[in-house]
Amino acid sequence: MKHGPLRTILLVEDSPVDAEMTVDALRQANLANPVAHVEDGEECMDWLYARGAFAGRPVADPAVVLLDIKMPRMTGLDVLRQMRADERFRRTPVVILSSSREESDLARSWDLGVNAYVIKPVDVAQFFRAVQTLGQFWGVLNQAPETE
Repeated sequence: MKHGPLRTILLVEDSPVDAEMTVDALRQANLANPVAHVEDGEECMDWLYARGAFAGRPVADPAVVLLDIKMPRMTGLDVLRQMRADERFRRTPVVILSSSREESDLARSWDLGVNAYVIKPVDVAQFFRAVQTLGQFWGVLNQAPETE
C-alpha cells in the first residue's frame, strides 16, 4: 500500500450555510485531509480535471466527493453520471449529501453508482455527527485500489 500526500475531500455544495457547516464538521473531526469546496457541478468538473480556475492545482484525485444534488448550472446527478462514465473517476467514492428525500433522486443516485446517499439532518448536532462520520470513513478508513 502506497502512502502519499493526504488526498483532498471535495465538497460540492451551492448553499454557503451548508458548506460552512460541512467544512466545520470535517475540521472538528480532526481530519488531516485538505477540504476543497466548489459551488456547483461545473466547478466540480473543472476541479476534477484541473482546468479553468483550478488549472494550477496539483493533479490528484479526491479521496471522496461529497455531492449535493440540487445545484445551479449542473446538478449533482449530472456530475455523478459524468464521473462514472470516465475510467479515471469510475471508482472515486461519491457520497450524496442532500436534503432531497425524493425517491427518484435516491433511485437515480444508486443507479448511477453512488457509494452512499445521506439525507442532511435538520438538527445541527446530527448534521455534524453525520459529516464527521463520513469524513472519517471516506477520508481515513476506506482503502481504495491503487490507480495506474
